[in-house]
Amino acid sequence: MLEIPLSALEVAMVQAGSRAVDTLRDTAAFARGVERLGYRRLWYAEHHHSPAIGAFPPVVLTAHAAASTSVIRVGSGGVLAPNHAPLTVAEQYGTLAALHEDRVDLGMGRGPGTFDEGVARALRRGAGPATDAEYRQDVAAVLEFLVEEVALGPLPEPWLLASSTAGAALAADLGLPVAVAHHIRPDNTAAVVERYRSGFVPSRWCERPRVLLCVETVCAETEEEAVWRAGPMNVVKAGLLQGVSRRPFPTPAQAAAHVFTPHEMQALAGFRAQQAVGSPETVVGRLARLAAETGADELMLATPVHDLHDRLSSYALVRSHCGGAGR
Repeated sequence: MLEIPLSALEVAMVQAGSRAVDTLRDTAAFARGVERLGYRRLWYAEHHHSPAIGAFPPVVLTAHAAASTSVIRVGSGGVLAPNHAPLTVAEQYGTLAALHEDRVDLGMGRGPGTFDEGVARALRRGAGPATDAEYRQDVAAVLEFLVEEVALGPLPEPWLLASSTAGAALAADLGLPVAVAHHIRPDNTAAVVERYRSGFVPSRWCERPRVLLCVETVCAETEEEAVWRAGPMNVVKAGLLQGVSRRPFPTPAQAAAHVFTPHEMQALAGFRAQQAVGSPETVVGRLARLAAETGADELMLATPVHDLHDRLSSYALVRSHCGGAGR
C-alpha cells in the first residue's frame, strides 16, 4: 500500500492525425476525471513549438481547470520563469488564487520549454539561456511581487521544479517545496533530494522540506497493454535521443511498428526501469519503492497517453490499487 497523496501532471499530447484543439477540448473532462478519482492536484507544463505536445499556456489551462472543478488544486508544473516578466506571473497566479481560494499552485521552472533555439530566443525577447543568477533573480522577484504588489487575498502556493542539484539548492535556499523531475532525469533524483533536504532553510512559504516526486506512470490491466499504451512516448523519446524534436506523437499502432536502434532500445529500457509502467501490481510496487527510497511527501503521475479514456483508466487503476491518501 502507498499511503501518500497522489497528483497528476497534464502534458497534453497531440495524437498524430488529430488536432491540437481536440486535445485542448479534453482538458476539462480530464480535470473533472482526476478530481473524481481523488487526486490532490493537477498541474500543467509549459511547452512550445512541438508537434507532439500542445502549446497551451499553463495559466490559461489552470484557469480553465479551476472553473471546471471544485476541490482539486490546480496550477503550473511549471511556468518557466525566464520566459516571462516576474510581475506578470505574479499578477496572473495571484488573480487566480484570489478567484479560487486555496486551490492554486505556482510551480516554476527554468528550461525554455522548447528545443527550437529561435523560439526560445523569441520567448525571452532575444536573450539567451538564463544564467543561475538570472534564474534566481526571476524566481525571487515573482515571490516578492506576490507579497508586495499583488496580495489580492490568499496567495498561490509556490513550488520550484528541479531536475539538478542546482535547482534543488535554489529551492532549499528560498525555502520552497520542490517538485523533482524524476520523469525527465531519473539518474539525478537521489542527489537532488539529498541536496534539497541538507540545505533547506525554512521560510514563510514552507516550514520544512517538502518533496513531490514526478514519475512517468502508465498502468493497464496487463503488462502488455501498458507497454502498448506507453509505446508512442517511446518513439518521441527515441527522436530526442537523436536530436530530433519535431517528431509527432504517434498512435499506439504506429509506435508498435516503429523500428528502434539497439542504442535506443537500451536507453529506453533503462529509463522505463526507473518509472512505473505495467500492470497495477507492477506500478504500485515501483511507486512504493520510489516513495520509500526518496522519502517523498507526494507523488505526481505523468501519463503521456493521448486517448482520454486510456489516460483516466490508468489514473483510476493506480488509485484503486495503491490506496493513496486522499487530499
